[in-house]
Amino acid sequence: MSAGDQTHQERAISLLRERGIARLSEFIAAGITSATIARMEKRGEVLQLGRGLYQLPDAELDANHSLAEAAKRAPRGIICLVSALAFHELTDTIPSRIWMAIGSTDRRPKIESPPIQFVRFGPKTLDTGIEEHAIEGVTVRIYSPAKTVVDLFRYRRSEGRRFQQSTGLNLGIEGLREALRSGKARPFEIASYAEDAGAWKVVQPYLEAFTANG
Repeated sequence: MSAGDQTHQERAISLLRERGIARLSEFIAAGITSATIARMEKRGEVLQLGRGLYQLPDAELDANHSLAEAAKRAPRGIICLVSALAFHELTDTIPSRIWMAIGSTDRRPKIESPPIQFVRFGPKTLDTGIEEHAIEGVTVRIYSPAKTVVDLFRYRRSEGRRFQQSTGLNLGIEGLREALRSGKARPFEIASYAEDAGAWKVVQPYLEAFTANG
């Protein structure tokens, strides 16, 4: 191995320790050649998670590893709906795929793994209620508990046949109940998001029922 390769290898390992997961384009931007990464993968020094996506083989995997991987593959996307609800521990449902919101005119990424269900949110709902969480060193954008609950009601209510994979109203009701019980969302937050998204009429009776005694 040449001194140059050694330097590139060290930089690649340092980058992965810093970012957790890295795309090939990130290595190249850092001056690390694709040939170096290919040799490191062959020697078992980096692990290829999928096409153009790498991690150190000894990296500790977070329970939400797939969300970090999805964020690297679709950096413009935002974790939403069932996946956001599960991340916030407001349901026992384990999503079979990652739910990710993109803009109404955004290009839909072509991703084979991990399985991602893309949904399109309009301008009024896409950029509100976003939180940033660090998962395995990756910054992952995820909707807040209050925003997620409203999106579940809205998704079921207004999108109709466009979202045939929707889990329906029951998960929205479960999320609302658990968000209020756990204190992860306050009634006024939920009401505000519902009004802004035009979903207040469907959310209102459930919110009032769950807060009637408290």
